[in-house]
Amino acid sequence: MTKIQKLEQEIQKLDRKDLASFRDWFRKYDSDEWDCQIEKDINVGRLDKLAEEALTAHKAGKTREI
Repeated sequence: MTKIQKLEQEIQKLDRKDLASFRDWFRKYDSDEWDCQIEKDINVGRLDKLAEEALTAHKAGKTREI
């Protein structure tokens, strides 16, 4: 049995209150991990091309305010 399968089984055993607590914890954990990855990508220049394309499109009038 994989770690994921074990986790799935344990999560399925949680009562509603504990499941809600786990869901809140995981949502924050996942969000923080995403933020860290974006930060790393920015620092090594992985998003530079996308930023340049967006700025070029904006300067050419191909964007709109949201």
